[in-house]
Amino acid sequence: MYQHILVALDGSGSSKRALLEAAKLAALTKSVVHPVFVVDKTPLFSYAGYYDPLTLVDALRKGGHAVLDEAQEVCVAHEVPCRPELIESESLSDDIASVVLRHAEQIHADLIVMGTHGRRGVRRLVLGSVAERVLRFSHCPVLLLREESTDETTLA
Repeated sequence: MYQHILVALDGSGSSKRALLEAAKLAALTKSVVHPVFVVDKTPLFSYAGYYDPLTLVDALRKGGHAVLDEAQEVCVAHEVPCRPELIESESLSDDIASVVLRHAEQIHADLIVMGTHGRRGVRRLVLGSVAERVLRFSHCPVLLLREESTDETTLA
């Protein structure tokens, strides 16, 4: 059924839940999990502030690698192949959704799994929704998972 499952991660509880679901699906379908973390550099292209943008990018990369290391551990625990990748935006017109969709096409993803923060109203209008844009423009099925409202999602 599925051969390549892309799971977009950001370190949140909802993305941890998405990773867990992707690993379970991969175990059932004998597919490969492709965890991705996007380093969004687009705000830095027009940044002219006080802080060094390279230091910020390095911090984002470090955080991304930590998230991907955790994803690798989850895949090992579920005995599924894992190909984690840190991806960076390339231009001012890039956003996280377009980077995820471009990578999904490159790896020939059969399914995209990602968490959604469930924002509504003004917060959604102002902040937008990466998950909504991926869902709207994806050429493959998308499975969205909301963060559980109780305790932090447990990875096991």
